[in-house]
Amino acid sequence: MLVLGIESSCDETGIALYDSQAGLLSHALHSQVAMHADYGGVVPELASRDHIRRTVPLLREALARAGRQLNDVDAIAYTRGPGLAGALLVGCAFAEALAVALARPTIPVHHLEGHLLSPLLSSDPPAFPFVALLVSGGHTQLMRVTGVGEYEVLGETVDDAAGEAFDKSAKLLGLPYPGGAFLSQLAEQGAPGVYQLPRPMLHSGDLNFSFSGLKTAVLTLVREQGEPLDEAFKADAALAFQEAIVEVLVKKSLKALKQTGLKQLVVAGGVGANRQLRATLDDEARRKRFRVFYPELEFCTDNGAMIALAGCLRLQSGTPAKQAGDFAVQPRWPLMDMAASGTK
Repeated sequence: MLVLGIESSCDETGIALYDSQAGLLSHALHSQVAMHADYGGVVPELASRDHIRRTVPLLREALARAGRQLNDVDAIAYTRGPGLAGALLVGCAFAEALAVALARPTIPVHHLEGHLLSPLLSSDPPAFPFVALLVSGGHTQLMRVTGVGEYEVLGETVDDAAGEAFDKSAKLLGLPYPGGAFLSQLAEQGAPGVYQLPRPMLHSGDLNFSFSGLKTAVLTLVREQGEPLDEAFKADAALAFQEAIVEVLVKKSLKALKQTGLKQLVVAGGVGANRQLRATLDDEARRKRFRVFYPELEFCTDNGAMIALAGCLRLQSGTPAKQAGDFAVQPRWPLMDMAASGTK
């Protein structure tokens, strides 16, 4: 079974081909980071227009890399939500129109489920069940994953997610867009122990997260320093911020493993590419004898490969494909609503 995956939820256009027997055949991706950098963040209208320009060329590229023809595709998976409404509509409309033309079924995919399952693209994938730390954009969640569509939320953010705190703190430090990535790079130049920032909800007794207070602490630090901010201060503050985030994420993840009795941890989403987070988790895994899995770095950010994979796994798990022609998207779509709605 050959599944075409289409991702267009925000500022990356991704197209991929996934074969149920051979695995990932190809993927093509275009990032809009350079276009949005002049505005300091994603401009939804510009994002939607750029998805329109990129989708067909990327489809041709993915087909050529895989050595396949469009008629070889058996089903089309696309991101239905959550995300920017206009951006989602581009991918949805393209997928549904293509499905009508080819007389193929479609599989609407939840964006976060794509991230959640992305480590399964690896040559050494985890086996169900496992604990997943999902740190993607506006979401930070700990979940017990028993199978495709079988998810239990163990903890989640009550305000700012880790990715949001990265981006907002980067802006306070005067870093360019995309702020989180620049903050992580700058933190590698910082000196440890110069500043101490709070570890929000570290001792809350549950597995929930709250990072808005950490962002406020960075704001206070910046105000105390005063303008202009020198590079040494920025680097030291970035490291202090990153250390606080990493400590909370790691200790909550360890608690989730202990609570569930599981020995596998999957880390997925954009923040999952953070070097300090990976290094700290790897050290803990060696000491406490559990395994930690990450998607390849190219699959940490939004991409079509994870959507094609999720669509294929959904079909294999018994989720019925739907007839083409339904152009509905869900910009706000809690993952647990999808898991409990009978779409498994």
